[in-house]
Amino acid sequence: MKIVRNSRFAKVLMLGLPAVLASAMLAPSAHAVTELTFQTWNSQDSRDKWDALTAAYMKANPDVHITVNYVPGGVEGDALVKSELASGTMTDVFAYNVGALMQAIDPVKNLVNLKNEPWMSTVNSGFIPSATGADGGIYAAPFGTAMGGGILYNKRIYAKLGLQVPLTWKAFMANNAIIKKAGIVPVISSWKDSWTAQLFVLGDHFNVAAAMPGFESKFTANKIVLTANPATMAGFAHLEEVRKAGYYNKDVASTTFAKALEKLALGQGAHYPMLSAGIDTIVANFPTKASDIGFFAQPGTNAKSNGATVWMPSGVYIAKTTKVLDAAKAFVAWTVSKDSFVVQNKVVPPSGPYFIKGAPVSGNLTAVFTDLYNYMQGKNTSYPALEFLTPVKGPNLSQICVEIGSGQKNAVQGAQAYQKDLQKQSQQLGLAGW
Repeated sequence: MKIVRNSRFAKVLMLGLPAVLASAMLAPSAHAVTELTFQTWNSQDSRDKWDALTAAYMKANPDVHITVNYVPGGVEGDALVKSELASGTMTDVFAYNVGALMQAIDPVKNLVNLKNEPWMSTVNSGFIPSATGADGGIYAAPFGTAMGGGILYNKRIYAKLGLQVPLTWKAFMANNAIIKKAGIVPVISSWKDSWTAQLFVLGDHFNVAAAMPGFESKFTANKIVLTANPATMAGFAHLEEVRKAGYYNKDVASTTFAKALEKLALGQGAHYPMLSAGIDTIVANFPTKASDIGFFAQPGTNAKSNGATVWMPSGVYIAKTTKVLDAAKAFVAWTVSKDSFVVQNKVVPPSGPYFIKGAPVSGNLTAVFTDLYNYMQGKNTSYPALEFLTPVKGPNLSQICVEIGSGQKNAVQGAQAYQKDLQKQSQQLGLAGW
């Protein structure tokens, strides 16, 4: 306690105290501020968007204060989310993947069912299956845009070398040979961020589904042996083939996602197997180079069957452990409102279509947006990624892909390792047939 040594001051303070107390009793109490916590990925694009969104929300709702927790993505982030949910320490609201990864965090047990929220009627029906739990509940609001999984490429390099967008893998490798001869890295990869190594496998699902109709139900029932089918082996084989041809950047092991996009933007490499949303980082960091970047679907074996594998947007969830449910629901509702999209469009032009009906699209739309939009508007030229059509997904695919790409495993060994990974995860989920 601080002692007041000035007796005159002390006397005045004591004499004035009753009046102060009386005034306080008569004055209306200030409205209490609701503390809301939110968690999302620690990428630059994620920080830019959510910093702007939470600031806008708090400005419009001064009785709410949001604390944002940024965490790693990939395997590390998946493990953290599961740990937080299991221990009851998850934030009130959080952003995370939908589809198979949502199933792995047991939505019925851990998340608030949002099926009956008024805004749910505005959600594009294509998103609903990827956010639906075993009980039929819908557990996520869509955040962000659709993403294509394929190849980001430098259009200036293509124009300089007279190259055409390849419709088959053979044509893609022929382009790579020309690019390497010109002294440019053909295929940029970024295994410092191991999750980025998966695209040759995951981005190939359009081609797998085209070659094997009904694949997803058979895969979910454990009736697919990866090494027994050319279509399911192709993505693993691509990792090995590109390495053997010497088409990766030499510093692949130390290259991060952000650095890979820098290399692509600056023309230090021609291709980057990646989600189309990677253009957002280029727009933020190299805005004058964004127009140089395009997107094409990962080529398969048939030029007449060429299309993009499409990722759903991420989901915004409410943890059941929240003690401020009404505030959490209000915030989630705002993330799918027009005001939210206005903020998002100002931060980064959309790299694909939103999954909310009537969501405004504005800003300097990139060639990547146009390329993906054309795939999604065409007939039989887009198909959902596997993880949105089945709960089966092994958590160690990223590391296995790194091992294949770096020569620690060949394609067959990698596919066999992933088959075991699938079995272990499916048994943990209690899926029939595993």
